[in-house]
Amino acid sequence: MKKTIIAAAAAALIAGSAVSFAASNGPGAGPGASGQRGTEHSERWQPSPADQAALTDARIAALKTGLKLTPDQEKLWPSVETTLRDVAKDRQARMIAWRESRKDGVKADPIARLRAQADAMSGRAVDLKKIADATEPLYKTLDDGQKHRLEILLRQDMPRGPRGDHKGPHRG
Repeated sequence: MKKTIIAAAAAALIAGSAVSFAASNGPGAGPGASGQRGTEHSERWQPSPADQAALTDARIAALKTGLKLTPDQEKLWPSVETTLRDVAKDRQARMIAWRESRKDGVKADPIARLRAQADAMSGRAVDLKKIADATEPLYKTLDDGQKHRLEILLRQDMPRGPRGDHKGPHRG
């Protein structure tokens, strides 16, 4: 159970950042930091690095605030926060590289796509392990109420669906 919650926390913070926000704007959102509709409906709004950093800051702050950490738990928080920020930066770098690889307009063959997906999964697995390792000492100190709030906070931010679409808070 503990590993499941830690893995869910990691997945929520990694996947939830800017991608779920961009996906929730729907198709046709124009490029740029404003999120306003553009003239070309085939383009989607792409969050800038500043947008992604702001959304990461907000999610980390919401997680910390929702947990209502005690003074002793606060001492364990900096390593968790640092790891979450490092993982978010790594993910952002992977997303930029992925976008750059698609700019030429040439679709990769199915085998190349499978290899790219495997590499992405491996990267996410490494990130999840980093977050689990950094979070475990704090998690061991959480009371039942904090653990319950953690689960609720993560559930509201988790992407769902076959493509990771953000469906809003889970009710079940």
